[in-house]
Amino acid sequence: MSEQHFDVLIIGAGVSGIGMACHLRRECPGKSFAILERRQALGGTWDLFRYPGIRSDSDMFTFGYNFRPWVGDKVLADGASIKGYVQATAREHDVERHIRFGQAVTDADWSSVNKVWTLTARNEATGEPVTYTANFLIGCTGYYNYDQGYQPDFPGAETFQGRMVHPQHWPEDLDYAGKNVVVIGSGATAITLVPTLAQQAGHVTMLQRSPTYLMPLPSSDKLALGLQKVLPDRLAYRLTRARNVAIARFLYQRSRKNPKLMRKVFLGIIRRQVAGVADMRHFTPDYDPWDQRLCVVKDGDLFHALRAGTASIATDHIERVTETGIRLKSGAFLEADIIVPATGLDIQMLGGIRPRVDGQELQLRDRVVYKNVMVEGLPNAAMIYGYTNASWTLKVDIAAEYLCRLMNLMDRRGHQTVVARDTENSASDETVLGSLNAGYIRRAADRLPRQGTHGPWRAGQNYLEDVKILRFDPIEDGYLEFDGKRTHARAPASGGFLRPLRSALFGS
Repeated sequence: MSEQHFDVLIIGAGVSGIGMACHLRRECPGKSFAILERRQALGGTWDLFRYPGIRSDSDMFTFGYNFRPWVGDKVLADGASIKGYVQATAREHDVERHIRFGQAVTDADWSSVNKVWTLTARNEATGEPVTYTANFLIGCTGYYNYDQGYQPDFPGAETFQGRMVHPQHWPEDLDYAGKNVVVIGSGATAITLVPTLAQQAGHVTMLQRSPTYLMPLPSSDKLALGLQKVLPDRLAYRLTRARNVAIARFLYQRSRKNPKLMRKVFLGIIRRQVAGVADMRHFTPDYDPWDQRLCVVKDGDLFHALRAGTASIATDHIERVTETGIRLKSGAFLEADIIVPATGLDIQMLGGIRPRVDGQELQLRDRVVYKNVMVEGLPNAAMIYGYTNASWTLKVDIAAEYLCRLMNLMDRRGHQTVVARDTENSASDETVLGSLNAGYIRRAADRLPRQGTHGPWRAGQNYLEDVKILRFDPIEDGYLEFDGKRTHARAPASGGFLRPLRSALFGS
């Protein structure tokens, strides 16, 4: 069993892992690091998912990294383009050579005596164990299970004579041309799949238990393209990014503060799209906007498919799956050659790793998260995951910057260890993924770490506030212990509100 030591070990070479590594290269150039990636390619989600039409559900001017402009007019980029962008970013910052592919991390144990993490990984090709040690551990694995998605137990599914395909494991040989396809679900994956499949399938039905709030969005941004023609790439990117951050934040805040008004706005937009071709009951959720994530419809393609008659929507419950389709509780029957259960994700933190401290397993569900980055009681460790109400990468960038600030401060002060301590018993029943009432979050409530009721333990899902907290507020705030000693809280950074606002919108 070989062993290798690094200053920092990053688990996962997706958007978060590559982003963290690039920030290390930029802000902590003296640190040695490695990225342990189970797959044989970088990209994470954008390498795993191969279903037709796979694309970003967030605009690329906020989904791109803050240090590397997304160039082009695509607002919602396809999966291959996103993976290419992440790969080019890794290459530009000399990160690729630091990735250890085919390494499935199975164990992570912190030693208070040696002040190091010891990770055991399995070489996916040979099955041989490999040991790594590090001073600091950063989990960048996202928050879902890469091995399997969530699929309910449909009565009679074993009798179905066609093919049942989960989007997370889309087969390359699936021929859906001219076939009857039923896509079960109403989330982002279903909204993407239905119009794409409808281009070749005989007919596609989206079967949903309840509707989702939808928002049509153009796939190209003429204003962004105009700015790129007359301004340097970085300035054009920052201006477009600032506009999109502000619009997204405004829509979210108005939805939370005045849900009745925003419900009318969203439903009014959809009513104009589907007038005369679909019943509005299929588009009228029984919850307020942003109780669940808003789904984007690229170029209104779903509505085009409905108008063309190549797709339809059924809002009903499944009674049972038969040999030739799905019988609904209303008595209706949907013929199907292919069934696609786009039924969501299976939540899993840290890639399923159960971290130990001095041999004792630390239960994440019993812990609160500090500044939405560090787990209470877990030394020299952090997790990076994105927002549920905004672009994933907005959070990746500022969380990575914070961790670089933290490690640089530890080096200057000669500290070897840091750990967040919740001495105020601030834990709440709410998970770190916030107040979204999505099914995949509810199903995982007993596995997710908690957020607190106040202070740095509260996960606000607010990018502008997080910029202030992670980029400007002092590291030594009285909640962190360095080498077993709690530091006194230092005064907040000066500059008022304008400095973090300007920084959030236009870059650090």
